[in-house]
Amino acid sequence: MQTIAERLKSAHLRMERATANAHRPPKSVQLLAVSKTKPVSDITQAYEAGQRLFGENYVQEGVEKIQALTHLKDIEWHMIGPIQSNKTRIVAEHFHWVQSVDREKTARRLNDQRPATMSALNVCIQLNIDGESSKSGIGEQELPALIETIAAMPNLRLRGLMAIPEATTDTVKQATTLGKLAELFTQYHTKLSDFDTLSVGMSGDLEAAIAHGSTMVRIGTAIFGSRNNG
Repeated sequence: MQTIAERLKSAHLRMERATANAHRPPKSVQLLAVSKTKPVSDITQAYEAGQRLFGENYVQEGVEKIQALTHLKDIEWHMIGPIQSNKTRIVAEHFHWVQSVDREKTARRLNDQRPATMSALNVCIQLNIDGESSKSGIGEQELPALIETIAAMPNLRLRGLMAIPEATTDTVKQATTLGKLAELFTQYHTKLSDFDTLSVGMSGDLEAAIAHGSTMVRIGTAIFGSRNNG
């Protein structure tokens, strides 16, 4: 059985090949290790292998891990799951990034509840690019207004877009979706100075995502193995 360090190395090799094939600069894509349901010991192993960016889907579980690993000062914690209104304060107080903002109400609460002693909270807007009813995220038509609103919030730093495209084996449909995401990202990347992150691509589609401009891929199972629960 491969170790977490070996799986991380394999993931980076896939990313490096995909980046080269897309004729993009080396290290232009970051790896977010999705550590939901995994124990602190697994995160520590990944950290010791050089991983620094970790993504959590569940607020309470994520906060418990953050508190258990406060001695690792350079870990960057990303909230990538939906956030209930009664959980915004604890997210604002602990995470470095929130990639799953899809409502003005959530953004305002995160802005108002971010401690003054902490730097601005990095946020991505979650876009439901394929209009799937089972997924969170706003529609494309709602994007301009939410971008304008968040960009004016002093305690939030709008960094880009996050999406979970529909899982499909249709490469034409996949390319169409990823191409639309890339187009939207580029549109705002040229307008907003901090808008530098397109978080899209997971274990099954990272090559296609990188070919269409992803700057951050989110990988869980391929690093940590199957989910323990949830």
